[in-house]
Amino acid sequence: MPDPATDRGPATIILIAAAALLILLTAALTGAVAGISGQEASACAAQPAASNAAAAIPASYLAAYKKAGAAYGIPWTVLAGIGTVESGNGSDDVPSSAGALGPMQFLPSTWQIYGDGGDISNPADAIPAAARLLLAHGAPGKLQEAIFAYNHSSAYVTDVLAWAARYAAGGTQAISAAGSALCQQAALGPLPAGTAGKVLAFAEAQLRKPYLWGGTGPDAYDCSGLAMMAYRTAGITIPRTSQAQWAFGQQIPPSQVRAGDLVFFAGSDGTPAAPGHVGIVVNPATHTMIDAYATGYDVEYDSYGLPASKGGLSAVTGFTSPL
Repeated sequence: MPDPATDRGPATIILIAAAALLILLTAALTGAVAGISGQEASACAAQPAASNAAAAIPASYLAAYKKAGAAYGIPWTVLAGIGTVESGNGSDDVPSSAGALGPMQFLPSTWQIYGDGGDISNPADAIPAAARLLLAHGAPGKLQEAIFAYNHSSAYVTDVLAWAARYAAGGTQAISAAGSALCQQAALGPLPAGTAGKVLAFAEAQLRKPYLWGGTGPDAYDCSGLAMMAYRTAGITIPRTSQAQWAFGQQIPPSQVRAGDLVFFAGSDGTPAAPGHVGIVVNPATHTMIDAYATGYDVEYDSYGLPASKGGLSAVTGFTSPL
């Protein structure tokens, strides 16, 4: 996909963090991707508190960062870091030499994917669009990879994360916790009540376990094995394979999808009529699911139905509700 900002615009960015902080930040984020301890998980906060440094962000931008962070389950400080690097939080948002526009410096072609019909120059539209782009590329569980997708530069990732840590009251620890997969559901909101909550609670508990074709746990899963066992834990028996699960559940339109429903894809070994891949919907508003994607991938959060979703996950066959 086209980079939303092939350069970072004309804004001059002064890095405040010293080299030692950047090393610490990288180590903390690497630890988050690898997994966090039970103590850290218990202290997980859905969104970082603002530090004193965040007072320098214009109030309207600060509110927009926090609103988008809460809505899309991404640390608001990361969005603020992008806004700072791209345009100085709107203080210098003239078109870049590559043609990127607005406070979050989107190329028009990328805006067509993530802008949702909004105004590229309006921070109230541009900041949520940035959140949607990050979400499509693995945030918040894979923050570094998602930021790199925003602008394919390691230096850019370092800059954004340094600002994000500076704006968070807990510094690198707060960003590390908010970016971990264990904290993503907390960021997206509380689990739903009843059966759907049980389904998602089981699926979350399997995060980071490896993919295994034919696997039904407890140590490894394939896509349909994960779905079957999640529903079994909630007291509902569904078939073993994705094709049979598609035929078994009540098919529903996208407008009626709820957390805990199943989303299907043709997959590498199926067709739209007999889907070969399935995921468990976490948040239909943000197109988020938990799935066991393929060999070489752990059970993880993925986006679905978005242009930048993983290969094979952009085109959705449909949804079912076994609940």
